[in-house]
Amino acid sequence: MNEEQAKTVALQALACLTRDPSALQRFFDLSGVDGADLRQRADDPAMLAGVLDFFLSNEAQLLEMCQATDMPAEAPAQARRGLPGGQSYEWS
Repeated sequence: MNEEQAKTVALQALACLTRDPSALQRFFDLSGVDGADLRQRADDPAMLAGVLDFFLSNEAQLLEMCQATDMPAEAPAQARRGLPGGQSYEWS
């Protein structure tokens, strides 16, 4: 998956994240970013990688996001490998 395709998957994950206030707050708490920072950097590949990392760290949450976005379960890990720092990313 190239970077543009990876960004598209990550943007879908971000949209799903913003529709779940409790998950969004957990993301803020874990990442240290706030709403203004997230809005400003929504197209930043590093921020999008962080969004995918957030979902990939919790299988139940990942599967809920995949179902909500009609995304294959393997797509987020494939996308993560296409973003900065993900070349050696392993997920199973």
